[in-house]
Amino acid sequence: MQTRSGFCYPRPESDNQDPFRGKRKLGLGFGEPYRKRHRLSSSSEAAAAAGEYGCGSGHDLFDGIPDDLVLLILSKLSASATSPSDLFAVLITCKRLKKLGVNPMVLAKVSAKSMAIRASKWCESAHRFLKLCADSGNLEACYTLGMIRFYCLGSRGNGAAMMARAAMGSHAAALYALAVIQFNGSGGAKTDKDLRAGVALCARAAFLGHIDALRELGHCLQDGYGVRRNVTEGRRFLIQANLQELATVPDAAAAAMAIGGGGGVCPLLSDFGWALEEREEHAANRFMVEWFTAKGLEEGMRMCSHGGCGRPETRRHEFRRCSVCGAVNYCSRACQALHWKLAHKAECTPMDRWNLAVAGAGAAPPAAMG
Repeated sequence: MQTRSGFCYPRPESDNQDPFRGKRKLGLGFGEPYRKRHRLSSSSEAAAAAGEYGCGSGHDLFDGIPDDLVLLILSKLSASATSPSDLFAVLITCKRLKKLGVNPMVLAKVSAKSMAIRASKWCESAHRFLKLCADSGNLEACYTLGMIRFYCLGSRGNGAAMMARAAMGSHAAALYALAVIQFNGSGGAKTDKDLRAGVALCARAAFLGHIDALRELGHCLQDGYGVRRNVTEGRRFLIQANLQELATVPDAAAAAMAIGGGGGVCPLLSDFGWALEEREEHAANRFMVEWFTAKGLEEGMRMCSHGGCGRPETRRHEFRRCSVCGAVNYCSRACQALHWKLAHKAECTPMDRWNLAVAGAGAAPPAAMG
């Protein structure tokens, strides 16, 4: 016999050197047939053992995991996913994961970032996925799909109903979106405005900590818009909105503390006095911005001048214009305040007609809206 390295074992020359030689002569079965049978038996036992522990080709460890445990893992994944690809990359792995991935238990916990679908990628499959999430009780999906249907797809009633479902579940963004619709009478005539309903929805969203709702409610109280005027209370809401906005920026918060400790005037006393970096907008707003940038608006319609909003007019002259320059328009006072701090403060100049009025009558031009 020759080994792999080329060395040869010495061949036995006598029965003493081959202990099985005499037994082979007697037919006791210790020869080559025995070795083959022994190897076959060992191979069969090894295969059976491998199959028992899930190592063979006929059985998989994954098949032995109960569905409840797989659903729990998928639910944790869907809740923590940071992009749609994080979830869909798992669902396309195998048929079992694809089937369990659309279970209501998983879809109800899909995170907002997992539903951040871009307008350029919008298709029937994306629409169906958001619908499945909404039907499973996912409030974020109800709000996102409601905004898309109301503003982008033109399905006003259905979109408002989906946002109302999210609002009944105390979804702050949905409450504020419905408030803006009530303030503007969106989807209907100018006479369909309901200022009191808008203030009530804003108050509910502000109670849940929504920054734009706090700012909107503060301006409504200051101006007596849809509610009895209360300047002091309105000022308090504006300061609270600025504080919550400032808390989202650690560097700005440290600067504000330094100003407060140094005895200087706190810039939070004015709703327009503290300039922060533009915050990240909700995925639904980003979708609308991309959608109408690509597809355009109907003739005579305008978009909210605050770039992160994305809301379009649903009828002509629905939004209010800046009363100084008349060049920009806003769906809400919150968008006006944000855009003023980010850009419009440096761009706003009185219109020519106000300059003529000032020159003729000696009166000052009216202040900007808000």
